[in-house]
Amino acid sequence: MAQHSIYTSMFFIVALLFFTSCLSRAIANQTIEFDKLSRIRAQLKKINKPGVKTIKSPDGDIIDCVLFHDQPAFDLPELKDQKTTLELPELPMGYNISEDETAGFENFQLWSQSGEECPEGTIPILRTTEQDLLRVSNMTRLGKKNIVKIGHEDTIAYAVGDKYYGAKANLNIWAPKTNQFEFSLAQIWVLSGERASNDLNSVEAGWQVYPSRNGNSNPRLFAYWTTDGYQSSGCYNLICPGFVQVNKRITLGAAIRPISSYNGKQFDMHFVIWKDPLTRNWWLSIGSKILIGYWPSSLFTRLKDYAGLIEFGGEVMNTAVNGHTTTQMGSGHFPGEGYKKSAYFRNLYFVNSFNQYVPIPVSNLHTRANDPNCYDIKVLYGNIYGTYFYYGGPGKNPKCP
Repeated sequence: MAQHSIYTSMFFIVALLFFTSCLSRAIANQTIEFDKLSRIRAQLKKINKPGVKTIKSPDGDIIDCVLFHDQPAFDLPELKDQKTTLELPELPMGYNISEDETAGFENFQLWSQSGEECPEGTIPILRTTEQDLLRVSNMTRLGKKNIVKIGHEDTIAYAVGDKYYGAKANLNIWAPKTNQFEFSLAQIWVLSGERASNDLNSVEAGWQVYPSRNGNSNPRLFAYWTTDGYQSSGCYNLICPGFVQVNKRITLGAAIRPISSYNGKQFDMHFVIWKDPLTRNWWLSIGSKILIGYWPSSLFTRLKDYAGLIEFGGEVMNTAVNGHTTTQMGSGHFPGEGYKKSAYFRNLYFVNSFNQYVPIPVSNLHTRANDPNCYDIKVLYGNIYGTYFYYGGPGKNPKCP
């Protein structure tokens, strides 16, 4: 009986120790989760500015109408004097965009198609949510590009060897299929400095499909900047202080509609990035008339004067280990299929030192495709589209295993 009592006591002691250990782990895990949630909420409080009006988009996005002078850019000490003294830019000359080409451009996003807009004196900012932060592996790099270039593939047309004060093109809008944790985009880059160096300056704009970052597969309008080759400076849209938005009806980061369809109706958007001769700020507009905002000159080192390189094209992230990714670029079809089937950029121009649009001749345009069997590019010229190109592809296919 005594031995049985000892075994019983030992059993209860072991059970108690096991229970205590499990309870300690549960408390530790709960503490970790609470700490993570606290950090997320602190980060959200830092990112999201209080709005005077909130609009819910049909795709679930939340748009906050924030007072112009409360936007993130004015957290920078060097911009505090620009809160109330906004100087509109001098528009580039020499390209007469038709009214038809800009018709409806201020309602090309899902959230505004119901007629909703932000009040005068405010700008729309896409709210960052807890889910957005939970989807990223490192909260401190929220809104920043992945600096590990391994696995990135691009198909690009570029001009180099001159002084560029801006770039212009019409970008065909698609919704390419992407694998989990991968993206597909089309954009314009305006750059100064070595491409792979830490002093690279870049301002960029276009559309992107990035489900793991944005929560769905909608193509979204974006702007980006960096002054150190994507190391620590800069970010997408208005997530960090930098870009100054002036438009009350367009939201950086929000979904674009309509979208082109294979062998069906095509849609494109006219993007312009240029340096205002007076303020020396880099402006972004849709067409020549719809100003979105600007990157202040004070942000930059190499881009204070002009750019030495402009690029147009598509990029994907390829994280596949066995074989190539099936993430599409552009329409997911090769350039050889042509109009209505392959994605395009058209009417390529640069801006010169006299703030004039200059068409880029085919002979001055170089191309780069990491693997033409996966994604390719074909540059052409026409009376209506000027210098233009088809680009993209399906990724994995019999010639790109």
